[in-house]
Amino acid sequence: MATRQTRTLARFMMAPAVVLLLIWMIVPLSMTIWYSFQNYNLLNPMTRGFAGWSNYVYFYTDPAFYQAIGNTLMLVGGVLFITVVGGILLALLLDQPIFGQGIVRILVISPFFVMPPVAALVWKNMIMHPGYGVFADISRFFGLQPVDWFAQYPLFSIIIIVAWQWLPFATLILLTALQSLDEEQKEAAEMDGANFLNRFWYLTLPHLARAITVVILIQTIFLLAVYAEILVTTNGGPGYASTNLAFLIYRTALLSYDVGGASAGGVIAVILANIVAIFLMRAVGRNLDR
Repeated sequence: MATRQTRTLARFMMAPAVVLLLIWMIVPLSMTIWYSFQNYNLLNPMTRGFAGWSNYVYFYTDPAFYQAIGNTLMLVGGVLFITVVGGILLALLLDQPIFGQGIVRILVISPFFVMPPVAALVWKNMIMHPGYGVFADISRFFGLQPVDWFAQYPLFSIIIIVAWQWLPFATLILLTALQSLDEEQKEAAEMDGANFLNRFWYLTLPHLARAITVVILIQTIFLLAVYAEILVTTNGGPGYASTNLAFLIYRTALLSYDVGGASAGGVIAVILANIVAIFLMRAVGRNLDR
Protein backbone atom coordinates (compact mmCIF):
# COMPACT_ATOMS: atom_id res chain seq x y z
CA MET A 1 0.00 0.00 0.00
CA ALA A 2 2.79 2.36 0.94
CA THR A 3 4.61 1.56 -2.29
CA ARG A 4 1.52 2.37 -4.35
CA GLN A 5 1.05 5.67 -2.54
CA THR A 6 4.70 6.53 -3.08
CA ARG A 7 4.41 5.87 -6.81
CA THR A 8 1.22 7.94 -7.02
CA LEU A 9 2.89 10.82 -5.17
CA ALA A 10 5.95 10.62 -7.42
CA ARG A 11 3.80 10.72 -10.55
CA PHE A 12 1.83 13.63 -9.17
CA MET A 13 5.00 15.60 -8.47
CA MET A 14 6.40 14.82 -11.92
CA ALA A 15 3.20 15.71 -13.74
CA PRO A 16 3.75 19.52 -14.00
CA ALA A 17 7.20 19.08 -15.52
CA VAL A 18 5.97 16.42 -17.94
CA VAL A 19 2.99 18.55 -19.00
CA LEU A 20 5.19 21.62 -19.57
CA LEU A 21 7.66 19.53 -21.56
CA LEU A 22 4.90 18.10 -23.75
CA ILE A 23 3.45 21.57 -24.35
CA TRP A 24 6.90 22.95 -25.17
CA MET A 25 7.46 20.16 -27.71
CA ILE A 26 4.02 19.33 -29.09
CA VAL A 27 2.61 22.83 -29.62
CA PRO A 28 5.44 24.12 -31.87
CA LEU A 29 5.59 20.82 -33.75
CA SER A 30 1.82 20.82 -34.28
CA MET A 31 1.88 24.40 -35.54
CA THR A 32 4.75 23.57 -37.89
CA ILE A 33 2.87 20.60 -39.33
CA TRP A 34 -0.28 22.73 -39.70
CA TYR A 35 1.52 25.53 -41.52
CA SER A 36 3.31 23.01 -43.77
CA PHE A 37 -0.07 22.29 -45.38
CA GLN A 38 -0.95 25.96 -45.76
CA ASN A 39 -0.29 28.37 -48.62
CA TYR A 40 0.97 31.13 -46.33
CA ASN A 41 3.39 33.84 -47.44
CA LEU A 42 4.00 36.84 -45.20
CA LEU A 43 4.25 39.14 -48.22
CA ASN A 44 0.67 38.30 -49.14
CA PRO A 45 -1.05 36.97 -46.00
CA MET A 46 -4.59 37.50 -47.37
CA THR A 47 -4.18 34.61 -49.85
CA ARG A 48 -3.67 32.07 -47.09
CA GLY A 49 -5.37 28.72 -47.70
CA PHE A 50 -4.98 24.97 -47.70
CA ALA A 51 -2.14 23.87 -49.98
CA GLY A 52 -2.15 20.11 -49.51
CA TRP A 53 1.20 18.51 -50.26
CA SER A 54 2.37 21.29 -52.58
CA ASN A 55 4.86 22.69 -50.05
CA TYR A 56 6.50 19.27 -49.69
CA VAL A 57 6.51 18.81 -53.46
CA TYR A 58 8.15 22.23 -53.76
CA PHE A 59 10.97 21.18 -51.46
CA TYR A 60 11.50 17.80 -53.11
CA THR A 61 11.55 19.31 -56.61
CA ASP A 62 13.81 22.23 -55.70
CA PRO A 63 17.41 21.47 -56.84
CA ALA A 64 18.68 23.46 -53.86
CA PHE A 65 17.08 20.89 -51.54
CA TYR A 66 19.26 18.04 -52.79
CA GLN A 67 22.35 20.23 -52.73
CA ALA A 68 21.51 21.24 -49.16
CA ILE A 69 21.11 17.58 -48.18
CA GLY A 70 24.48 16.78 -49.74
CA ASN A 71 26.12 19.74 -48.01
CA THR A 72 24.57 18.70 -44.70
CA LEU A 73 25.94 15.16 -45.01
CA MET A 74 29.37 16.45 -46.03
CA LEU A 75 29.39 18.91 -43.16
CA VAL A 76 28.41 16.30 -40.58
CA GLY A 77 30.78 13.67 -41.98
CA GLY A 78 33.73 16.07 -42.28
CA VAL A 79 33.34 17.47 -38.78
CA LEU A 80 32.91 14.00 -37.26
CA PHE A 81 36.05 12.73 -39.01
CA ILE A 82 38.16 15.67 -37.85
CA THR A 83 36.84 15.71 -34.29
CA VAL A 84 37.05 11.95 -33.72
CA VAL A 85 40.55 11.53 -35.19
CA GLY A 86 41.81 14.79 -33.70
CA GLY A 87 40.10 14.04 -30.38
CA ILE A 88 41.83 10.68 -30.12
CA LEU A 89 45.23 12.21 -30.90
CA LEU A 90 44.74 15.05 -28.41
CA ALA A 91 43.44 12.66 -25.76
CA LEU A 92 46.54 10.48 -26.16
CA LEU A 93 48.74 13.58 -25.90
CA LEU A 94 46.96 15.03 -22.86
CA ASP A 95 47.04 11.66 -21.11
CA GLN A 96 50.83 11.88 -20.95
CA PRO A 97 52.50 13.48 -17.91
CA ILE A 98 53.61 16.88 -19.20
CA PHE A 99 54.48 20.17 -17.52
CA GLY A 100 51.45 22.41 -16.98
CA GLN A 101 49.04 19.60 -17.82
CA GLY A 102 46.06 21.30 -16.16
CA ILE A 103 46.58 24.59 -18.01
CA VAL A 104 47.04 22.77 -21.32
CA ARG A 105 43.79 20.90 -20.83
CA ILE A 106 41.92 24.12 -20.09
CA LEU A 107 43.35 25.77 -23.23
CA VAL A 108 42.38 22.78 -25.36
CA ILE A 109 38.82 22.71 -24.03
CA SER A 110 38.24 26.49 -24.10
CA PRO A 111 37.10 26.78 -27.79
CA PHE A 112 34.00 24.77 -26.92
CA PHE A 113 32.78 27.67 -24.76
CA VAL A 114 33.05 30.27 -27.53
CA MET A 115 29.67 31.18 -29.02
CA PRO A 116 29.30 30.03 -32.68
CA PRO A 117 28.80 33.55 -34.14
CA VAL A 118 31.85 34.84 -32.30
CA ALA A 119 33.96 31.88 -33.44
CA ALA A 120 32.80 32.39 -37.02
CA LEU A 121 33.67 36.10 -36.91
CA VAL A 122 37.14 35.36 -35.53
CA TRP A 123 37.87 32.82 -38.25
CA LYS A 124 36.40 35.03 -40.97
CA ASN A 125 38.16 38.29 -40.09
CA MET A 126 41.32 37.24 -38.27
CA ILE A 127 42.34 33.83 -39.61
CA MET A 128 40.87 33.15 -43.07
CA HIS A 129 40.59 36.68 -44.45
CA PRO A 130 42.47 36.83 -47.80
CA GLY A 131 43.82 40.30 -47.10
CA TYR A 132 44.99 40.41 -43.50
CA GLY A 133 44.21 36.98 -42.04
CA VAL A 134 46.73 34.70 -40.39
CA PHE A 135 46.59 32.20 -43.25
CA ALA A 136 47.18 35.01 -45.76
CA ASP A 137 50.26 36.20 -43.85
CA ILE A 138 51.62 32.66 -43.75
CA SER A 139 51.07 32.29 -47.50
CA ARG A 140 52.89 35.56 -48.23
CA PHE A 141 55.74 34.51 -45.96
CA PHE A 142 56.32 31.46 -48.14
CA GLY A 143 55.81 33.46 -51.35
CA LEU A 144 52.40 32.00 -52.13
CA GLN A 145 49.19 33.69 -53.20
CA PRO A 146 46.68 34.03 -50.35
CA VAL A 147 43.55 31.91 -50.65
CA ASP A 148 40.07 33.40 -50.43
CA TRP A 149 38.77 30.51 -48.35
CA PHE A 150 35.08 31.46 -48.18
CA ALA A 151 34.90 32.14 -51.93
CA GLN A 152 36.94 29.18 -53.20
CA TYR A 153 36.31 26.57 -50.49
CA PRO A 154 33.15 27.71 -48.66
CA LEU A 155 31.92 24.38 -47.33
CA PHE A 156 35.39 23.23 -46.34
CA SER A 157 35.87 26.51 -44.44
CA ILE A 158 32.62 25.93 -42.54
CA ILE A 159 33.75 22.39 -41.70
CA ILE A 160 37.04 23.70 -40.29
CA ILE A 161 35.28 26.30 -38.11
CA VAL A 162 32.68 23.88 -36.75
CA ALA A 163 35.29 21.17 -36.18
CA TRP A 164 37.42 23.65 -34.22
CA GLN A 165 34.43 24.29 -31.96
CA TRP A 166 33.55 20.64 -31.40
CA LEU A 167 37.06 19.21 -31.14
CA PRO A 168 37.35 20.09 -27.40
CA PHE A 169 34.11 18.23 -26.65
CA ALA A 170 35.35 15.07 -28.37
CA THR A 171 38.73 15.41 -26.68
CA LEU A 172 37.17 15.73 -23.23
CA ILE A 173 34.94 12.66 -23.66
CA LEU A 174 37.72 10.54 -25.16
CA LEU A 175 40.25 11.67 -22.55
CA THR A 176 37.87 10.68 -19.76
CA ALA A 177 37.41 7.26 -21.35
CA LEU A 178 41.15 6.89 -21.90
CA GLN A 179 41.91 7.57 -18.26
CA SER A 180 39.60 4.72 -17.24
CA LEU A 181 41.80 2.20 -19.08
CA ASP A 182 43.37 -0.21 -16.61
CA GLU A 183 47.08 0.40 -16.18
CA GLU A 184 47.66 -3.31 -15.58
CA GLN A 185 46.44 -4.06 -19.09
CA LYS A 186 48.92 -1.54 -20.51
CA GLU A 187 51.77 -3.03 -18.50
CA ALA A 188 50.81 -6.57 -19.52
CA ALA A 189 50.78 -5.56 -23.19
CA GLU A 190 54.20 -3.94 -22.84
CA MET A 191 55.60 -7.03 -21.12
CA ASP A 192 54.27 -9.15 -23.98
CA GLY A 193 56.31 -7.03 -26.40
CA ALA A 194 53.49 -5.03 -27.97
CA ASN A 195 54.68 -1.74 -29.48
CA PHE A 196 52.73 1.52 -29.38
CA LEU A 197 50.76 0.85 -32.56
CA ASN A 198 49.75 -2.63 -31.43
CA ARG A 199 48.71 -1.37 -28.01
CA PHE A 200 46.69 1.41 -29.61
CA TRP A 201 44.95 -0.81 -32.18
CA TYR A 202 44.19 -3.83 -30.00
CA LEU A 203 43.82 -2.24 -26.56
CA THR A 204 43.22 1.51 -26.59
CA LEU A 205 40.93 1.81 -29.60
CA PRO A 206 38.52 -0.98 -28.53
CA HIS A 207 38.38 0.61 -25.08
CA LEU A 208 37.44 3.96 -26.67
CA ALA A 209 34.73 2.43 -28.88
CA ARG A 210 31.85 3.37 -26.57
CA ALA A 211 33.13 6.91 -26.06
CA ILE A 212 33.58 7.35 -29.81
CA THR A 213 30.01 6.18 -30.39
CA VAL A 214 28.68 8.65 -27.81
CA VAL A 215 30.67 11.49 -29.40
CA ILE A 216 29.30 10.65 -32.83
CA LEU A 217 25.73 10.43 -31.52
CA ILE A 218 25.73 13.73 -29.63
CA GLN A 219 27.63 15.70 -32.25
CA THR A 220 25.51 14.46 -35.14
CA ILE A 221 22.31 15.67 -33.49
CA PHE A 222 23.74 19.17 -33.09
CA LEU A 223 25.62 19.27 -36.41
CA LEU A 224 22.41 18.69 -38.34
CA ALA A 225 21.27 22.11 -37.14
CA VAL A 226 24.43 24.16 -37.83
CA TYR A 227 23.31 27.63 -38.82
CA ALA A 228 25.13 30.56 -37.20
CA GLU A 229 28.53 29.80 -38.72
CA ILE A 230 27.06 29.76 -42.23
CA LEU A 231 25.09 32.97 -41.71
CA VAL A 232 28.08 34.91 -40.40
CA THR A 233 30.67 33.71 -42.92
CA THR A 234 29.25 32.75 -46.33
CA ASN A 235 25.49 33.37 -46.02
CA GLY A 236 25.02 30.03 -47.74
CA GLY A 237 26.97 30.98 -50.85
CA PRO A 238 28.41 31.29 -53.33
CA GLY A 239 25.02 30.27 -54.66
CA TYR A 240 24.08 27.25 -52.57
CA ALA A 241 27.63 25.93 -52.22
CA SER A 242 27.60 26.13 -48.39
CA THR A 243 23.86 25.94 -47.75
CA ASN A 244 22.79 23.08 -45.49
CA LEU A 245 19.22 22.03 -44.74
CA ALA A 246 18.87 24.30 -41.71
CA PHE A 247 20.07 27.35 -43.64
CA LEU A 248 17.81 26.50 -46.59
CA ILE A 249 14.84 26.58 -44.23
CA TYR A 250 16.04 29.97 -42.96
CA ARG A 251 16.25 31.29 -46.52
CA THR A 252 12.75 30.07 -47.29
CA ALA A 253 11.24 31.51 -44.12
CA LEU A 254 13.01 34.83 -43.55
CA LEU A 255 14.21 35.77 -47.03
CA SER A 256 11.33 34.47 -49.14
CA TYR A 257 8.78 34.93 -46.32
CA ASP A 258 7.29 31.55 -47.27
CA VAL A 259 5.99 30.21 -43.96
CA GLY A 260 4.33 27.19 -45.54
CA GLY A 261 7.39 26.11 -47.50
CA ALA A 262 9.70 26.67 -44.54
CA SER A 263 7.39 24.66 -42.28
CA ALA A 264 7.43 21.79 -44.78
CA GLY A 265 11.23 21.95 -44.80
CA GLY A 266 11.23 21.93 -41.00
CA VAL A 267 9.08 18.80 -40.90
CA ILE A 268 11.39 17.11 -43.40
CA ALA A 269 14.41 18.12 -41.30
CA VAL A 270 12.79 16.70 -38.14
CA ILE A 271 12.04 13.41 -39.92
CA LEU A 272 15.60 13.11 -41.22
CA ALA A 273 17.05 14.01 -37.81
CA ASN A 274 14.92 11.36 -36.12
CA ILE A 275 15.97 8.73 -38.66
CA VAL A 276 19.62 9.54 -37.99
CA ALA A 277 19.04 9.60 -34.22
CA ILE A 278 17.29 6.21 -34.24
CA PHE A 279 20.06 4.69 -36.34
CA LEU A 280 22.74 6.06 -34.02
CA MET A 281 20.85 5.05 -30.87
CA ARG A 282 20.69 1.48 -32.14
CA ALA A 283 24.39 1.61 -32.89
CA VAL A 284 25.05 2.86 -29.35
CA GLY A 285 22.82 0.14 -27.92
CA ARG A 286 24.66 -2.61 -29.79
CA ASN A 287 27.98 -1.17 -28.68
CA LEU A 288 26.97 -0.95 -25.02
CA ASP A 289 25.59 -4.48 -25.02
CA ARG A 290 28.96 -5.92 -25.97
